Amino acid sequence: MTMSDDNAFRPNRRGVLAGIAVTLFAPAIVRAADDSTTGSKPAETKAIARSDEKAEDAPPLLSGDYAKERHLFRTDLLSKGPAPDIYERLITPSTAERLFYRSGVGEELELVAWVSRYTRSEKPKPAVLFLHGGNAIGQGHWQLMKPYVEAGYVVMIPSMRGENGQKGNFSGFYDEVADVLAASNRLRHLPGVDPHRMFLAGHSIGGTLAMLAAMSTHRFRAVAPISGNPDAYAFFGRYPQDIRFNTGNPREYQMRSPLCYAHSFKSPVKLFHGTEEAHFDSRLALLSKRATAAGVKMDMATVPGSHNSALPGEIAQSIEFFKSVAV
Repeated sequence: MTMSDDNAFRPNRRGVLAGIAVTLFAPAIVRAADDSTTGSKPAETKAIARSDEKAEDAPPLLSGDYAKERHLFRTDLLSKGPAPDIYERLITPSTAERLFYRSGVGEELELVAWVSRYTRSEKPKPAVLFLHGGNAIGQGHWQLMKPYVEAGYVVMIPSMRGENGQKGNFSGFYDEVADVLAASNRLRHLPGVDPHRMFLAGHSIGGTLAMLAAMSTHRFRAVAPISGNPDAYAFFGRYPQDIRFNTGNPREYQMRSPLCYAHSFKSPVKLFHGTEEAHFDSRLALLSKRATAAGVKMDMATVPGSHNSALPGEIAQSIEFFKSVAV
């Protein structure tokens, strides 16, 4: 390739999702950051020694459990407002049902989620919570869910705070994690859904959120982050216009970086990215190394293609991964 997938789509990444399959459109869901970084910031909590790691600019590996740290930390948003992406109207796809879930302090936010239509059976059905790419939900995201539905899963795609004209302040990988957890609670309580066979997947920005959510709860049977960036320093170094938090506090970056709490994953994980996304290689390899050293079941897979073109194959492989874990 003459340019990375990220650079190729960058000029139009705020574009409206037009309802075509993601492999053909994707401006607003292509948000993967490359390995460029503003450099590591000093840790304010205890860092674990990494004598055998060569990624000198990688975020520190911190002690403590991520879920517990979330209870102690509140992000400091210096700029408050909606999610940055241009968006479509929230029109429910023809093969989905619209429902609402509540999130935020005091559950003051009522947010939209799309759920696949299904018939209740005597045996509860497994479910997949899929986190869309970009900072807006569109018809194209839903079209990608067909393989999960055909494989027998009840599928939910939640929108997040501040997206598609909804209430709430965009925070960039932090308060949105609370939305993911709230949506998963709604999904597992749907009639006919098996709460013990609930899986989590996400693409691009949704891939990073999937990692952070997987470190926050034991609720998911297995997790498949797709083309997610585990390094907030690198991501926001690439997209500084998306920063809403106080950059003077290193904890803001650390609490958005799965690399800092790689030992906190609470479910088996399989990391996916495309063969043309070499910028993810070192960070995802380091995440896997840190996690497996702590006893986390984590594997990696590269699928032929780019940030978008690899996605159908990655979804297909995530289904096989979920089936293997559920056996």
